[in-house]
Amino acid sequence: MKQALAILRFLRHCEERGERAALVTLTDVTGSATRAPGEHMAVAESGRSMGSFSGGCVEAAVIAEAQETLAEGRARHVRYGNGSRYIDIRLPCGGGIDLLFTPSPDRRQIDRVIAVLEGREPVTLHLSLDGTVVAARSRADDRTLWRDTIFSVCHDPVLRLVVMGHGAEPTAMLDIARAYGADVMLLSPQDSLVEDAREKGMSADLLRFVGRVDGLAIDPWTAVVTLFHDHDWETPLLLQVLEQRPFFIGAMGSMKTHLERQRRLLDAGAERDDIARVVGPVGLIKATRDPQTLALSIMAQVVQAYEATTAFDKPHPDRWAMSHPHGFIEHHARSKRHGDALQSPTIVDVDQTVIADARYASKEDEAHAQHI
Repeated sequence: MKQALAILRFLRHCEERGERAALVTLTDVTGSATRAPGEHMAVAESGRSMGSFSGGCVEAAVIAEAQETLAEGRARHVRYGNGSRYIDIRLPCGGGIDLLFTPSPDRRQIDRVIAVLEGREPVTLHLSLDGTVVAARSRADDRTLWRDTIFSVCHDPVLRLVVMGHGAEPTAMLDIARAYGADVMLLSPQDSLVEDAREKGMSADLLRFVGRVDGLAIDPWTAVVTLFHDHDWETPLLLQVLEQRPFFIGAMGSMKTHLERQRRLLDAGAERDDIARVVGPVGLIKATRDPQTLALSIMAQVVQAYEATTAFDKPHPDRWAMSHPHGFIEHHARSKRHGDALQSPTIVDVDQTVIADARYASKEDEAHAQHI
C-alpha cells in the first residue's frame, strides 16, 4: 500500500497530540472495488482522516463508524455496499467491501511498523477481530490474507528512486517522482542541480569525478534511472548498481546509445545477464522530445515494475525482479564499418522482438537486432 507509512504516522501524531484515532483496514472485496485488501484509512476522534477506500463513496460513513468505535472502545468488522446492512450506502461499481475498525491501536506496535518501514524492510501487521495489533518483520511466505480471526497485512518500503544524471531531465524526473510520493535521491556532477534538489528538501550528492560512489546502498524496493548526456559518467555507476538488487534499472538514450552502453559494460567486465537488466531506451513512450514527457514515461514504467514486484498476493522480493524488454542485444552492422559490431554470437533471451526503427542507428549504419 502506497500510503501505509503516512497513515501510520498520522496515528502516531494523533496520540502525541492526545487525540485518539482508529485504524480502519480493508479486509475483503466482493465484485469490483477501487482498492485492494490491505488498504488502510486512519480516523481521528475529531473527524480528521487520512486515506480512502472508494474515492468518496463511503468515506463519510467510515469516519462516523470509526468515531463510534472510539467512543465504544471495541473493534468492529463492517460491510459496505453489496450485502451491507446500510442500504443507503452503495458503491457505484456495485461491489462490496469489508472493513475492520481497530480503535486506539497499540502505540508500541504502530511505532514498530513505522521503524521497520523507515529502515527499508517489509513488515506484516496482524489485526485481530478483538482489536489486538501485532507487528513483525515479514517472512518470505507472508501474504495479505485472513488466518482464522486474524487479518495479516503485508507492507513494503515505499518506492525509492535514485536519479543519476545532468541537464534538464533529472529535474523533471525528481519533480514527478516526488509528486507520486516516492522517496527520491539525486546523484549529479552538476552543482546547480544538486543545490536546487537540496533546496526542495531532497537528498542529493555531487559527483566530483567519474567513478564509483561511496555508500551507495540499493535495496529491492529501489529503482535506478540514469539520465546522462555525457555517458562517461554512466558506466562505473551502472557497474556499481548491477552489483546490487534494485527492482528496476533504466537508462536514457536511443537504441544506438543503448547498444554502445552494453558494449561499454561488457568491456568493463559486466556479465551479459546483468547487462540485460538495464532497460534502454527507458520509458513507455517512444522517442520523447521533452524532459517532462520523458519523466512521465519513465515514472509510469518504474511504477509498473514496482507494482508487479509488491503485488499483495506475491511473495516479497528477496532478489531483484525486473522486466527487461530488450535484454542483451547484439549489434550487427551491415555497413562498411565492421569494427562497430559486438563480436560475441550470444544473445540473452528477451521478452519481445526488437524491430529496427527510427530509435536505432543512423541510416548510414543499418543496425538491426535479433531475437533468439
